[in-house]
Parts: sequence; structure tokens; C-alpha cells
Amino acid sequence: MDIWDLHSHLSGVPGRTPEERMAKLLEAADRVGVTKLCVYMGMSWSNDPSPEELRKQNDDVLQALQHWSDRCFGFVYLNPKHVDASLAELERCVAKGPMVGVKLWVAEHCNQSSLDAIVQRATELQAVIFQHTWIKITGNLPGESTPMDLAELAARHPDARLICGHTGGDWEQGIRAIRKSANVCVDLGGGDPTSGFTEMALRELGPERIIYGSDVGGRSYASQLGKVFGTEMANDARRLILAGNLKRLLGPILKSKGIAV
Repeated sequence: MDIWDLHSHLSGVPGRTPEERMAKLLEAADRVGVTKLCVYMGMSWSNDPSPEELRKQNDDVLQALQHWSDRCFGFVYLNPKHVDASLAELERCVAKGPMVGVKLWVAEHCNQSSLDAIVQRATELQAVIFQHTWIKITGNLPGESTPMDLAELAARHPDARLICGHTGGDWEQGIRAIRKSANVCVDLGGGDPTSGFTEMALRELGPERIIYGSDVGGRSYASQLGKVFGTEMANDARRLILAGNLKRLLGPILKSKGIAV
């Protein structure tokens, strides 16, 4: 089956340059049959990056894409605390560059109004928006979003293509939180391959709203693929989760950029 990985990073991978790290990622991907990778954030990163740090991290990904554009798609990393700088990076990397999505991490809760301009412009560009979410027993980081926050954002922007990163870590709460948000898909990446995660997502959301991701280099491809291949389901559903749903979400922006898949 064709496998597209939604969730990849240059960090946590050996190599002195973005190209060397990308080569290592693809070497591992080839061993398990992963054909395409979505990559975001640079070789090193921070929770609350300055505009200068954002540009440097996005430059790392752009550098990697120059050499591996046949295998990789880039998502621009943005910080809603710096709206003007983030909009400028969105223009540079997506509107005028090769990237096809947006990555939002832990600088600002995603239900804040500061995200509205970013989400609106990304939606105009048909870019997919990946929002990290987590629910921690010990308490989230100061700006770390939950799936409940994302449900609020999704309600304000019903035309946006949103992905709930990690499904909130606590996937039972995460799935319930975004269940009624038809424009939100869930990401399987990160966390241990716990029995029940994919089964509940299939039951509550259907196969059309579930996307395989690994979160490499923080996790392995194989452990995360276990969440898909270790779950009983029809092969048609498995194909959607492994590649079909991501192809559908990325289809409009890839077509607008003349990228055939």
C-alpha cells in the first residue's frame, strides 16, 4: 500500500545539514515502504520562536526540499504571537514557495483570535494546517493547545483544513473533543502504539478523518505504522489512513502548484 507520512521532523535525526538528515529519514522510510513525507520545523527549534528563528527553521526545510522535492512536502512553521511575521513567512514559503501546509506548535493556544488571520490566509491558499495538541495530567505548557481549543478554532473557520496533532495525546478525550468538527482530521503520530486508539477513531470518526503520521525523529516509522497495521479494518479504510486522506487534503494545493502525485 502507498504510505504518506504526515508528521516528520529534521530534529532528532543524525546529520550536519538538512540534506544529510533528510537522507537519513528517507533511508529509514524506504525500509518500511513510506513513499512521501511531510516535514516541518528545522534542525533545532524552540517553544516560542522569534521571527528570526521562524525564518531560520523554515529555511532548513526549504533547503531539504531543494534536494528531495520528489519525496517531501514542507509545512511552514509559524508563531501566532508574531502575526505579521507569520503571515510574511506564509507568503514566502507557501504562496511564493514550494510548501503546502502550516505547522503550529505550543507558542499560543489555538483558540486565540491571533490565529484567525493566519488560518484565513492559509485557507485562501488551500494549505493544510497541522496544530499540535496535547492533554497532560501534569499540566500543559503555557501556550500548548488541547483538542478542545482546536474545536473552537474549527468552528470559527469551517472551510479550513485542520489536523489535530497527536489527537491530543489522551486520544479518548481528543477524539470526543473534535468528533463534531467535520473539518478536523486526527493524526496518529507520536505516543506509544496503544491498542484501542485507532479502533476508537474508526468507530467515532470514520476512516476518512484519520491520517497516519510518525513524528520521526522522535518516534520510529515502524512503531507508528503498528497503529494502522495492528488494527482490524477493511483494506479500503487502511488505504485511506495510510495515504488517501492526506492526498485528498493536499490535492487542491498540489494541483495549484502543478505538482502531480
